[in-house]
Amino acid sequence: MGQEKQVAQEAQQALAKQHENGAQRADADLAQVQARIAKLRREVEYHSRKYYIEDAPEISDYDYDKLFYELKGLEEQYPQFDDPASPTRRVGGAALDQFEKVTHTVHMDSLQDVFSEAELRQAVAKIDEAIDNAGGEHVYSVEVKIDGLSVSLEYRDGVFVRGSTRGDGIVGEDVTENLKTIRSVPLTLHDAPPYLEVRGEVYMSHRSFEALNRRQEEAGKPLFANPRNAAAGSLRQLDSRVTAARGLDIFVFNVQAVQGLTFTSHIESLEALQRMGFVTLPHPVRCKTADEIMAQVLRIGQARDTLSFDIDGAVVKVDTLALRPLIGENAATPKWAFAYKFPPEVKETVLEDITVQIGRTGVLTPNAVLRPVRLAGTTVSRATLHNIDYIRRLDIRVGDTVRVQKAGDIIPEIVGVCKEKRAAGAVEYQMPTVCPCCGEPVQRDEEAAVRCTNGACPAQLLRSLEHFVSRDAMNIDGLGVSILQKLKDEGLVHDPADLYTLGKEQLQDLERMGEKSAQNLVSAIARSKTAGLDRVIFALGIRQVGQKMAKNLAQRFGTMEMLMAADEETLCTVQDVGEITARNICSYFSHPQSRALIRRLADAGVKMIMEIQQTGQALAGKRFVLTGTLPTLGRREATAMIEAQGGKVSSSVSKNTSYVVAGADAGSKLARAQELQVPILDEAMLLRMIGAADFEKHDTDTVKDGHTK
Repeated sequence: MGQEKQVAQEAQQALAKQHENGAQRADADLAQVQARIAKLRREVEYHSRKYYIEDAPEISDYDYDKLFYELKGLEEQYPQFDDPASPTRRVGGAALDQFEKVTHTVHMDSLQDVFSEAELRQAVAKIDEAIDNAGGEHVYSVEVKIDGLSVSLEYRDGVFVRGSTRGDGIVGEDVTENLKTIRSVPLTLHDAPPYLEVRGEVYMSHRSFEALNRRQEEAGKPLFANPRNAAAGSLRQLDSRVTAARGLDIFVFNVQAVQGLTFTSHIESLEALQRMGFVTLPHPVRCKTADEIMAQVLRIGQARDTLSFDIDGAVVKVDTLALRPLIGENAATPKWAFAYKFPPEVKETVLEDITVQIGRTGVLTPNAVLRPVRLAGTTVSRATLHNIDYIRRLDIRVGDTVRVQKAGDIIPEIVGVCKEKRAAGAVEYQMPTVCPCCGEPVQRDEEAAVRCTNGACPAQLLRSLEHFVSRDAMNIDGLGVSILQKLKDEGLVHDPADLYTLGKEQLQDLERMGEKSAQNLVSAIARSKTAGLDRVIFALGIRQVGQKMAKNLAQRFGTMEMLMAADEETLCTVQDVGEITARNICSYFSHPQSRALIRRLADAGVKMIMEIQQTGQALAGKRFVLTGTLPTLGRREATAMIEAQGGKVSSSVSKNTSYVVAGADAGSKLARAQELQVPILDEAMLLRMIGAADFEKHDTDTVKDGHTK
């Protein structure tokens, strides 16, 4: 019995240990899930801003949507990690400050996306079930999904009165005057109702896009990445004359609100809009079954290359309008419609050659010369090959048939090789052992990059000049690659300091450079002298020193002389500066040619002092975080006012944050502030703290989320 008791005790102990281990594993699994959700939220929020706010996407819509729906699925599976500030609760991004805000009377919602035939059939089955339960009969409409910028158009008594961007789906931007320049936007309607609001997609045709980029290239300006970015940037021009010259177009695809008319179906409403004078989506098709819908989606995909504009999918909607309320909506998407998203377009072409480009830091980058192929709206003839490791990993050889796509729908890249089509005798590619430009030896560094060892290499000079004059550096408008090349070829410019010795007479003698252009360029060069210390530091092109770090260095040292005198240990005390970056900075300033360049820039009148126009010290020692949209102040204006009073503005909320200034549509930063019990201010409170002269205009009695003045 004693033995049995002992065995029982041991068994109980073993079982308890198993439970303990199981609980630990479960806790570990949940911790991993929570960490993945947090990471996805950061990634989705970042790419959302790059797409909706900055019009500079880094990944394709397809890849973004996969991230978004992975996050959405995890949040549904693990409701204990729910967060009201999650990007899945949002639609799009916040409106920009440069236009008047418009609150949409009818929300401009997004659509649920599907990526495969199985997902499409599942979505159709859910809608069919909902309608069958309601005892209805229905058909679907299937139409192309235009890759452009969504807008609202409002008409009163047949006259166009206001147009706005989608923004975050609730608040957009007033771009009425710019929309008036689009010829396909009717300014007056035929047989119009008393009030009408429609939704459309502004886009740029392939022809207009190519013409715009030709003009950009001739003017020495950066090229647009794709038609969608070009359309978005063109519609957001403050000068409507610029918009008018860009060749924008629009398709109208939905009635948002109407008075005095009724429609029974979506396609019927499109036909009515056509009669009024709108250009609507081409050839929407009615379908009854999932088979018919899938067949039409495939037909749209096959016709993609023949269209004069970009599409990124197909849209499926319940055509019978009366049934839509019965099906209902989710928080941000209707249940009666969805979008089938095409994967990134991949084309086969021939790799005709591999050339090498030399960057401003001497890095040799191999580039593929391709047989021209039409891809995602543009003709592609070149693609980056990154480095020799990338070439070896894919086993890319000259003469290969390769598969090409656009990373982020922007940058062409080779994603595979059709080895079954490889010619006999194709040999592995070898990186040059000497620089193709200057003939000096190259070497492979710790970053796996092959670099030219000659700091005076002419190819590096051209790239350095491009970087120096770029918008984020010295911002010398009009100095494009072609003009810089001519200046170098003519022996007028040997380093960036030579730019400040150029006169109008020298410039107007260049090919295709008139007197007026020359004078404008001289003026732009002169203006750049006051760009500021942070821009000068960034313009120098020091390895691993970007815009943010350049600003941190300028704020820490105040003058170029103090920065040049700093040792590695001191540099490491600056925010975001690590040992390698500190070593790169010290290495740069140790070279006599670098010091000579800086002396010549100073002699030319380039200001290299960090000038912060402080009007007081009311906020000295205080750290602020701005979130949401303020009633009257733009983000930059608010930041400048805080810094002028000695305060600092940070991008994230922490225990060191003194105040969070919250406006409309404040998100996760506000939630984080509440969690950490950081005092929350509205605009009026901020102005009172600053002591702004016009404070009397603002209500000072506001209480935010339990935090009083």
